[in-house]
Amino acid sequence: MRTLKDNGTYLLFVLPGTLFLIVFFYIPVLANVVAFQNFQYDPQGFVYSLIHSPFVGFKNFEFFFHSADFGLVLRNTVGYSLTFLGLNFVFAIFFGIVMSQMRSKRLLKVYQTSMLFPYFLSWAILAYFLYAFLSTDKGVINHLITGNGGTAIDFYNNPTFWPFIIIFMGVWKGIGYNSILYFATASGIDPSYYDAAMIDGANKWQQIKNVTLPHILPVATLMLILNIGGIFRSDFGLFYLLPRESGTLINVTQTFDTYIYRALTTTNDIGMSTAAGLVQSVVGAILIIITNLIVRKKQPEAALF
Repeated sequence: MRTLKDNGTYLLFVLPGTLFLIVFFYIPVLANVVAFQNFQYDPQGFVYSLIHSPFVGFKNFEFFFHSADFGLVLRNTVGYSLTFLGLNFVFAIFFGIVMSQMRSKRLLKVYQTSMLFPYFLSWAILAYFLYAFLSTDKGVINHLITGNGGTAIDFYNNPTFWPFIIIFMGVWKGIGYNSILYFATASGIDPSYYDAAMIDGANKWQQIKNVTLPHILPVATLMLILNIGGIFRSDFGLFYLLPRESGTLINVTQTFDTYIYRALTTTNDIGMSTAAGLVQSVVGAILIIITNLIVRKKQPEAALF
Protein backbone atom coordinates (compact mmCIF):
# COMPACT_ATOMS: atom_id res chain seq x y z
CA MET A 1 0.00 0.00 0.00
CA ARG A 2 2.90 2.34 0.71
CA THR A 3 4.30 1.68 -2.75
CA LEU A 4 0.90 2.36 -4.33
CA LYS A 5 0.59 5.59 -2.36
CA ASP A 6 4.07 6.81 -3.28
CA ASN A 7 3.53 6.05 -6.96
CA GLY A 8 -0.18 6.84 -7.20
CA THR A 9 0.24 9.68 -9.69
CA TYR A 10 2.32 7.57 -12.05
CA LEU A 11 -0.06 4.62 -11.79
CA LEU A 12 -2.98 6.87 -12.75
CA PHE A 13 -1.15 7.73 -15.96
CA VAL A 14 -0.82 4.07 -16.96
CA LEU A 15 -4.29 3.09 -15.75
CA PRO A 16 -6.12 3.85 -19.07
CA GLY A 17 -3.59 1.81 -21.05
CA THR A 18 -3.77 -1.03 -18.52
CA LEU A 19 -7.56 -1.15 -18.69
CA PHE A 20 -7.38 -1.10 -22.49
CA LEU A 21 -5.04 -4.11 -22.50
CA ILE A 22 -7.18 -6.04 -20.02
CA VAL A 23 -10.47 -5.43 -21.83
CA PHE A 24 -9.33 -5.78 -25.43
CA PHE A 25 -6.39 -8.20 -25.17
CA TYR A 26 -6.29 -10.34 -22.03
CA ILE A 27 -10.01 -11.06 -21.63
CA PRO A 28 -10.49 -12.00 -25.33
CA VAL A 29 -7.57 -14.45 -24.99
CA LEU A 30 -9.94 -16.68 -22.99
CA ALA A 31 -12.10 -17.04 -26.10
CA ASN A 32 -9.31 -19.03 -27.77
CA VAL A 33 -10.99 -22.07 -26.24
CA VAL A 34 -13.24 -21.88 -29.33
CA ALA A 35 -10.33 -23.37 -31.29
CA PHE A 36 -10.92 -26.64 -29.44
CA GLN A 37 -14.71 -26.63 -29.82
CA ASN A 38 -17.36 -27.28 -32.40
CA PHE A 39 -18.68 -23.81 -31.73
CA GLN A 40 -22.42 -23.44 -32.14
CA TYR A 41 -23.85 -20.00 -31.58
CA ASP A 42 -26.90 -19.84 -29.34
CA PRO A 43 -29.39 -16.94 -29.21
CA GLN A 44 -28.73 -16.64 -25.47
CA GLY A 45 -25.37 -15.04 -26.21
CA PHE A 46 -21.71 -15.69 -26.87
CA VAL A 47 -20.78 -16.66 -23.32
CA TYR A 48 -23.60 -19.22 -23.15
CA SER A 49 -22.51 -20.60 -26.54
CA LEU A 50 -18.90 -20.76 -25.32
CA ILE A 51 -19.87 -22.79 -22.26
CA HIS A 52 -22.23 -25.22 -24.00
CA SER A 53 -20.41 -25.87 -27.29
CA PRO A 54 -18.95 -29.41 -27.39
CA PHE A 55 -15.18 -29.91 -27.26
CA VAL A 56 -13.60 -31.61 -30.27
CA GLY A 57 -9.94 -31.55 -29.21
CA PHE A 58 -7.54 -30.79 -32.04
CA LYS A 59 -9.94 -31.55 -34.90
CA ASN A 60 -10.11 -27.90 -35.94
CA PHE A 61 -6.32 -27.83 -36.18
CA GLU A 62 -6.28 -31.08 -38.15
CA PHE A 63 -8.81 -29.67 -40.60
CA PHE A 64 -6.71 -26.53 -41.01
CA PHE A 65 -3.39 -28.32 -41.50
CA HIS A 66 -4.87 -30.89 -43.87
CA SER A 67 -6.64 -28.25 -45.93
CA ALA A 68 -5.69 -28.16 -49.61
CA ASP A 69 -4.86 -24.46 -49.24
CA PHE A 70 -2.55 -24.80 -46.23
CA GLY A 71 0.66 -25.17 -48.25
CA LEU A 72 -0.24 -22.22 -50.48
CA VAL A 73 -1.19 -20.02 -47.53
CA LEU A 74 1.98 -20.95 -45.62
CA ARG A 75 4.19 -20.25 -48.65
CA ASN A 76 2.63 -16.87 -49.35
CA THR A 77 2.53 -15.70 -45.74
CA VAL A 78 6.11 -16.67 -44.86
CA GLY A 79 7.51 -15.67 -48.26
CA TYR A 80 5.99 -12.20 -48.23
CA SER A 81 6.78 -11.66 -44.55
CA LEU A 82 10.47 -12.54 -45.01
CA THR A 83 10.66 -10.29 -48.06
CA PHE A 84 9.08 -7.39 -46.21
CA LEU A 85 11.28 -8.06 -43.20
CA GLY A 86 14.46 -7.84 -45.26
CA LEU A 87 13.47 -4.90 -47.46
CA ASN A 88 11.94 -2.82 -44.68
CA PHE A 89 14.95 -3.48 -42.47
CA VAL A 90 17.45 -2.35 -45.12
CA PHE A 91 15.50 0.60 -46.53
CA ALA A 92 14.40 1.87 -43.11
CA ILE A 93 18.01 1.97 -41.87
CA PHE A 94 19.20 3.51 -45.14
CA PHE A 95 16.65 6.34 -45.19
CA GLY A 96 16.96 6.90 -41.45
CA ILE A 97 20.71 7.43 -41.79
CA VAL A 98 20.34 9.57 -44.93
CA MET A 99 17.85 11.90 -43.22
CA SER A 100 20.04 12.16 -40.11
CA GLN A 101 22.93 13.37 -42.30
CA MET A 102 20.89 16.14 -43.95
CA ARG A 103 21.80 19.67 -42.87
CA SER A 104 18.88 21.56 -44.42
CA LYS A 105 16.05 21.42 -41.85
CA ARG A 106 13.46 22.66 -44.35
CA LEU A 107 14.40 20.03 -46.93
CA LEU A 108 14.41 17.38 -44.18
CA LYS A 109 10.82 18.27 -43.24
CA VAL A 110 9.76 18.00 -46.89
CA TYR A 111 11.30 14.53 -47.19
CA GLN A 112 9.86 13.35 -43.87
CA THR A 113 6.36 14.55 -44.74
CA SER A 114 6.42 13.03 -48.22
CA MET A 115 7.66 9.69 -46.86
CA LEU A 116 5.20 9.57 -43.97
CA PHE A 117 2.13 10.61 -45.97
CA PRO A 118 1.43 7.14 -47.50
CA TYR A 119 1.46 5.54 -44.05
CA PHE A 120 -1.60 7.54 -42.98
CA LEU A 121 -3.63 6.53 -46.05
CA SER A 122 -5.84 3.48 -45.61
CA TRP A 123 -5.52 0.51 -47.92
CA ALA A 124 -9.07 1.17 -49.11
CA ILE A 125 -7.98 4.55 -50.51
CA LEU A 126 -4.74 3.16 -51.91
CA ALA A 127 -6.69 0.37 -53.61
CA TYR A 128 -8.55 3.01 -55.66
CA PHE A 129 -5.31 4.84 -56.41
CA LEU A 130 -3.77 1.60 -57.63
CA TYR A 131 -6.88 0.83 -59.68
CA ALA A 132 -6.45 4.20 -61.41
CA PHE A 133 -3.07 2.97 -62.63
CA LEU A 134 -3.87 -0.69 -63.36
CA SER A 135 -7.44 -0.62 -64.69
CA THR A 136 -7.72 -2.33 -68.07
CA ASP A 137 -9.83 0.33 -69.78
CA LYS A 138 -9.12 3.46 -67.73
CA GLY A 139 -5.76 2.84 -66.12
CA VAL A 140 -2.82 5.18 -66.70
CA ILE A 141 -0.41 2.34 -67.46
CA ASN A 142 -2.67 0.73 -70.05
CA HIS A 143 -3.30 4.12 -71.68
CA LEU A 144 0.43 4.49 -72.11
CA ILE A 145 0.73 0.94 -73.48
CA THR A 146 -2.13 1.26 -75.96
CA GLY A 147 -1.06 4.77 -76.91
CA ASN A 148 2.25 3.34 -78.09
CA GLY A 149 0.61 0.57 -80.11
CA GLY A 150 0.68 -2.16 -77.46
CA THR A 151 -2.04 -4.40 -76.05
CA ALA A 152 -3.68 -3.55 -72.75
CA ILE A 153 -2.81 -5.82 -69.81
CA ASP A 154 -5.56 -7.17 -67.60
CA PHE A 155 -3.63 -6.75 -64.35
CA TYR A 156 -6.47 -7.91 -62.10
CA ASN A 157 -6.65 -11.27 -63.87
CA ASN A 158 -2.92 -11.79 -64.34
CA PRO A 159 -1.14 -13.09 -61.20
CA THR A 160 2.35 -12.67 -62.74
CA PHE A 161 2.69 -9.03 -61.73
CA TRP A 162 1.10 -9.13 -58.29
CA PRO A 163 3.98 -10.37 -56.12
CA PHE A 164 5.98 -7.35 -57.28
CA ILE A 165 3.01 -4.98 -56.91
CA ILE A 166 2.27 -6.16 -53.37
CA ILE A 167 5.91 -5.96 -52.29
CA PHE A 168 6.33 -2.49 -53.79
CA MET A 169 3.13 -1.15 -52.23
CA GLY A 170 3.89 -2.67 -48.82
CA VAL A 171 7.42 -1.24 -48.67
CA TRP A 172 6.37 2.14 -50.13
CA LYS A 173 3.57 2.61 -47.60
CA GLY A 174 5.61 1.72 -44.52
CA ILE A 175 9.08 3.01 -45.34
CA GLY A 176 8.55 6.46 -43.82
CA TYR A 177 7.17 5.16 -40.55
CA ASN A 178 9.77 2.39 -40.27
CA SER A 179 12.65 4.83 -40.76
CA ILE A 180 11.58 7.24 -37.97
CA LEU A 181 13.09 5.19 -35.15
CA TYR A 182 16.44 4.84 -36.91
CA PHE A 183 16.42 8.53 -37.83
CA ALA A 184 15.78 9.50 -34.19
CA THR A 185 18.53 7.15 -32.96
CA ALA A 186 21.06 8.37 -35.51
CA SER A 187 20.18 12.01 -34.79
CA GLY A 188 20.86 11.47 -31.09
CA ILE A 189 24.46 10.37 -31.57
CA ASP A 190 26.96 12.71 -29.91
CA PRO A 191 28.52 14.91 -32.67
CA SER A 192 31.91 14.57 -31.00
CA TYR A 193 32.15 11.02 -32.36
CA TYR A 194 31.88 12.34 -35.91
CA ASP A 195 34.36 15.13 -35.12
CA ALA A 196 36.88 12.59 -33.85
CA ALA A 197 36.33 10.43 -36.93
CA MET A 198 36.91 13.42 -39.26
CA ILE A 199 40.09 14.32 -37.39
CA ASP A 200 41.28 10.77 -38.03
CA GLY A 201 40.60 11.31 -41.75
CA ALA A 202 37.40 9.23 -42.05
CA ASN A 203 35.22 9.99 -45.07
CA LYS A 204 31.41 10.06 -44.88
CA TRP A 205 30.99 6.32 -45.55
CA GLN A 206 33.60 5.45 -42.92
CA GLN A 207 31.81 7.70 -40.41
CA ILE A 208 28.52 5.92 -41.08
CA LYS A 209 30.14 2.49 -40.94
CA ASN A 210 32.15 3.04 -37.75
CA VAL A 211 30.00 5.53 -35.83
CA THR A 212 26.37 5.52 -37.00
CA LEU A 213 25.77 1.82 -37.61
CA PRO A 214 27.21 0.61 -34.27
CA HIS A 215 25.01 3.10 -32.41
CA ILE A 216 21.77 2.06 -34.13
CA LEU A 217 22.57 -1.67 -34.04
CA PRO A 218 20.84 -2.34 -30.66
CA VAL A 219 17.66 -0.61 -31.86
CA ALA A 220 17.80 -2.45 -35.19
CA THR A 221 18.22 -5.77 -33.36
CA LEU A 222 15.27 -5.05 -31.09
CA MET A 223 13.04 -4.19 -34.07
CA LEU A 224 14.22 -7.34 -35.84
CA ILE A 225 13.17 -9.47 -32.86
CA LEU A 226 9.70 -7.91 -32.79
CA ASN A 227 9.23 -8.20 -36.55
CA ILE A 228 10.27 -11.86 -36.62
CA GLY A 229 7.33 -12.56 -34.33
CA GLY A 230 5.02 -11.34 -37.09
CA ILE A 231 6.27 -13.66 -39.83
CA PHE A 232 3.05 -15.67 -39.71
CA ARG A 233 0.95 -12.52 -39.92
CA SER A 234 0.25 -10.23 -42.85
CA ASP A 235 -1.37 -6.88 -43.52
CA PHE A 236 -4.99 -7.76 -44.20
CA GLY A 237 -5.73 -4.60 -46.19
CA LEU A 238 -2.72 -5.08 -48.44
CA PHE A 239 -3.62 -8.63 -49.43
CA TYR A 240 -7.41 -8.34 -49.44
CA LEU A 241 -8.26 -4.83 -50.65
CA LEU A 242 -5.57 -4.16 -53.25
CA PRO A 243 -6.40 -7.23 -55.46
CA ARG A 244 -10.09 -6.21 -55.30
CA GLU A 245 -11.09 -9.78 -54.33
CA SER A 246 -10.10 -11.13 -57.73
CA GLY A 247 -10.40 -14.93 -57.68
CA THR A 248 -7.66 -15.40 -60.28
CA LEU A 249 -5.13 -13.78 -57.92
CA ILE A 250 -5.80 -16.07 -54.96
CA ASN A 251 -2.66 -18.12 -55.54
CA VAL A 252 -0.41 -15.09 -55.03
CA THR A 253 -2.48 -13.03 -52.57
CA GLN A 254 -3.91 -15.59 -50.15
CA THR A 255 -2.28 -15.38 -46.70
CA PHE A 256 -3.26 -16.59 -43.24
CA ASP A 257 -5.22 -13.43 -42.46
CA THR A 258 -7.24 -13.41 -45.68
CA TYR A 259 -7.72 -17.18 -45.45
CA ILE A 260 -9.15 -16.88 -41.92
CA TYR A 261 -11.47 -14.06 -43.00
CA ARG A 262 -12.74 -15.94 -46.06
CA ALA A 263 -13.19 -19.12 -44.04
CA LEU A 264 -15.19 -17.21 -41.45
CA THR A 265 -17.42 -15.40 -43.96
CA THR A 266 -17.99 -18.25 -46.41
CA THR A 267 -18.18 -21.36 -44.18
CA ASN A 268 -19.02 -19.65 -40.87
CA ASP A 269 -16.60 -22.09 -39.22
CA ILE A 270 -15.58 -20.10 -36.16
CA GLY A 271 -13.67 -23.01 -34.60
CA MET A 272 -11.35 -23.52 -37.58
CA SER A 273 -10.81 -19.76 -38.01
CA THR A 274 -9.89 -19.42 -34.33
CA ALA A 275 -7.54 -22.40 -34.60
CA ALA A 276 -5.73 -20.77 -37.52
CA GLY A 277 -5.41 -17.50 -35.61
CA LEU A 278 -4.13 -19.32 -32.52
CA VAL A 279 -1.48 -21.06 -34.61
CA GLN A 280 -0.31 -17.65 -35.85
CA SER A 281 0.00 -16.29 -32.32
CA VAL A 282 1.72 -19.33 -30.82
CA VAL A 283 4.26 -19.63 -33.64
CA GLY A 284 4.94 -15.88 -33.47
CA ALA A 285 5.55 -16.08 -29.70
CA ILE A 286 7.90 -19.05 -30.13
CA LEU A 287 9.87 -17.24 -32.85
CA ILE A 288 10.26 -14.16 -30.64
CA ILE A 289 11.51 -16.26 -27.71
CA ILE A 290 14.01 -18.19 -29.85
CA THR A 291 15.31 -15.05 -31.57
CA ASN A 292 15.62 -13.25 -28.24
CA LEU A 293 17.62 -16.15 -26.76
CA ILE A 294 20.03 -16.02 -29.70
CA VAL A 295 20.40 -12.24 -29.44
CA ARG A 296 20.88 -12.38 -25.67
CA LYS A 297 23.97 -14.54 -26.17
CA LYS A 298 25.42 -12.45 -29.00
CA GLN A 299 24.26 -8.95 -28.00
CA PRO A 300 22.83 -8.84 -24.43
CA GLU A 301 22.08 -5.09 -24.45
CA ALA A 302 19.66 -5.52 -27.40
CA ALA A 303 17.70 -8.44 -25.94
CA LEU A 304 13.97 -7.93 -25.43
CA PHE A 305 13.85 -9.76 -22.08
